[in-house]
Formats: sequence, C-alpha cells, structure tokens
Amino acid sequence: MKGQIMSVIDEKVVLVTGASSGIGKTIAEHLQARGFRVFGTQRRAGGRENAVPLISMDVDDDESVQQGVQKICQAAGRLDAVINNAGFAFLGAVEETSLAEAKAQFETNFFGVLRVCKAVLPIMRGQGSGYLINISSLGGVLGTPFSGLYCAAKFALEGMSESLRFETNQFGVKVVLIEPGDFKTGFTLARRLVEASKTSAVYRESFRRFMEAQSREEANAPTPEPIAYLAERILNDPNPRLRYNVGMLSQRIVIPLKRFLPQGAVEWILRRSFSM
Repeated sequence: MKGQIMSVIDEKVVLVTGASSGIGKTIAEHLQARGFRVFGTQRRAGGRENAVPLISMDVDDDESVQQGVQKICQAAGRLDAVINNAGFAFLGAVEETSLAEAKAQFETNFFGVLRVCKAVLPIMRGQGSGYLINISSLGGVLGTPFSGLYCAAKFALEGMSESLRFETNQFGVKVVLIEPGDFKTGFTLARRLVEASKTSAVYRESFRRFMEAQSREEANAPTPEPIAYLAERILNDPNPRLRYNVGMLSQRIVIPLKRFLPQGAVEWILRRSFSM
C-alpha cells in the first residue's frame, strides 16, 4: 500500500497542447506509456479518439486556456510540466500574406504559447518546480522561403523563451525549446496557403518549386518518435539545456553552418535545398 501511495505522489503530471494528432499525439502517448500522467488538449471537444485523455482548449482564447488548466489541476492536484505544441503554418510569400493572416499565425503560434505559460506559471511557482517545454522549429533559428510569418512567430517564441528561462529559474521552473526539423506527421497536409498565393502569379513558379522540394523532403522524413524520446529525456533531467534540435542531420547541420559561414554561403545552400 505504501509503495502505491509513493507511486501516485511521484507521478509527474504533464499537459501537452495540440495532442490530437502529429507531434503532440506522439509525445503524449509516449509519455503516458512511460508512466507520466498526461492530459492532452484539442481545440474542440468531441474530436478523434485518442489513447490519452483530451480536454477542450483553444490556445487562442484566454478563458478556454484558464478553464483547461483548472480542469487539470482539479483532476490531478498539480502540474509538473507543459509541452506547448499547438500550432499551424501559413505558407506563402511575405508580400502576399495579409495582415489578418499574419496576426492569425502569431495568435496561435506565439500568443497561444504565451497564454498557456501565463496560466500555468503561478501553479509551478507555488510548487517550486516545473518544466515549460516550447516546441519551436528549425524555422525559429533560420528563416526559410515562403514561411516568413511562421518563422517570425517561431523566432519570437525563441526570444520570449530565452528571457522567460532567466526569470523563472529562481522559482525552480525550467524553460526549454525543442527545435524539430521535418517529420512525417500530417503537419504538411494541415498547412494553410495564404489566400493571395492561390491566384497571384508573382511568386507562382518559385513557390511551386519550393512546395515540391518540401514535399520530397517531408516524404523522406522520419516519424516523430525521436521528439517524444527527447521530451522524456528533458523531463527527467534536473538541469536541461535551453535548446535541443532534433531531426534529419541534413537539416540540422544548417544551424551550426549559419553561425560560421558567410550569409551568402548559407543562402546558396538553402536555394539548392529549396530548388530556388
């Protein structure tokens, strides 16, 4: 009986946003199988079946986020980690991206993460411990063509997370960024094209070549289990680093190259990669 009580007390409670599919679903199911108590979120209730309990949470809405966090705390009594994964990507030229589309991109991918962080930090500070793992992207450290607003939101997430890590360390809260490259998740199918790109001919040919190169890259990409194993490793590390990139070496290698090569050389590599 004593062993059972200790097991429940030691069980880490983890919230994974955007857990109904893709990377979030893979992380949530892996952590649950490894003994964590996992709660996933999806934008609307009554979605697809999932092995992990899903609660309704729209990260674009303050009240929805607050209610979702309260439900988890009522059910579990604590919250040890949050993995901010919910997001989507707009594809299209920066020039042809409307301000409404740009704001929608930031609303989910940046302000959505900020909402969740603000909602859970008082709980973690009260506990004197916690992990905030923000899913960024290699596009958060390297701007890529026709992903300008997606990259901009991820760049913003990187900067905010870096500052937040300094601020919360005194309370025992660890802030970490995971920067995945391409993985086979269905994220590609969920990408949205900016409306102007569907009719404008200005960037049509280069955008077509970019999309074809992206499709080839993602068709050969691995499934997202490595991200789930990495998340588990971070949650078991009392002193995790700020940044971890994960994915195909052919993509990850561009990050150190960006630090040491002239910008012109980096652009040449990317143009070849994206057939531009």
